[in-house]
Amino acid sequence: MSEPVILVDPLPRTLDLIMTPPVRARLERLGRLVISEEQPMSEEEIERLLPETVAILGQTAMPRERLERAPKLKAIINVETNFLPNIDYAACQERGIWVITPGSAFAAPVAETTLGLCIDLARGISAADRAFREGTETYGLEANVDTIRFEGSSVGIVGFGDLGRKFRELIRPFRNEVRVFDPWLPAEIIERMDCRQSDLDTLLAESQFVVVFASVTTENAHFIGAREFALMRKGTAFLLMSRAAVVDFPAMLDAARGGHIRAATDVFPVEPVPADDPVRTTPNMIFSAHRSGGTNDALLQIGSMAVADLELILRGLPPQLCRRADPTIAARLRSQPVSRT
Repeated sequence: MSEPVILVDPLPRTLDLIMTPPVRARLERLGRLVISEEQPMSEEEIERLLPETVAILGQTAMPRERLERAPKLKAIINVETNFLPNIDYAACQERGIWVITPGSAFAAPVAETTLGLCIDLARGISAADRAFREGTETYGLEANVDTIRFEGSSVGIVGFGDLGRKFRELIRPFRNEVRVFDPWLPAEIIERMDCRQSDLDTLLAESQFVVVFASVTTENAHFIGAREFALMRKGTAFLLMSRAAVVDFPAMLDAARGGHIRAATDVFPVEPVPADDPVRTTPNMIFSAHRSGGTNDALLQIGSMAVADLELILRGLPPQLCRRADPTIAARLRSQPVSRT
């Protein structure tokens, strides 16, 4: 009987990036690792390995006809943490193949960065630093004319998955009134976390801080645009922490440039952002170069979660840590392309 194969095609991740030596040793005990980290695994090698493959770690395309050539496959784990439209999710469900991702590993660091940006937008910390370095600083009361307090302010969360829920938990000590807009969730889940379910227009109009964690779907591209920014009160703090495609990016920049909102973004329509992109000079903005989630501990948690769940799956048990791809939902998700450089 041949040794089971674990196909490791993890780019843009590598095993060293997402696993400590002890976690990797646990993975190696589960089967023979066939690894391609310098480049995506070739189609020829994938086809050669399929008959003995029990698990795939990566973003390898698995349409139905390829799944049929992998009779022993039990799990596909996307360690980049997105569900891409290159897998036949319905066929996987029919076969009992678990398609999972440890994306919740990023929830804590993203929530932490979001809180930091909220306080910065409220109190003008980085703006004051820049002014001081330029010799244009002001002092005392004059320096606080436009500042607000995050504590006690109304907060609107758009998208209440792993990121939104972790952020809500993190801000509990600040005693914010929290509204949530997420059309994929019932009120019971939202209210269980001491939030108010809201339609989008009310949330935008009533929240001093608007934080967007929404995923990109086939229906919501640019669903926050000029009309939605106009609904916000002057001085609203707007934070884009998920995917750039859910927002009309030029409309956001116009709202910040005109002084209607103060904003922060961790994502951009094109990454890396070109050196001469005018976005870099937009006032009333704080920029973060898509770095809020990628802390070393979060990346290592990806590997730990993936291996722990794979151990369960290969014992005939359901995974407990990673999120499973639902065929109906996965078919509607759209992920921003990730560079493999």
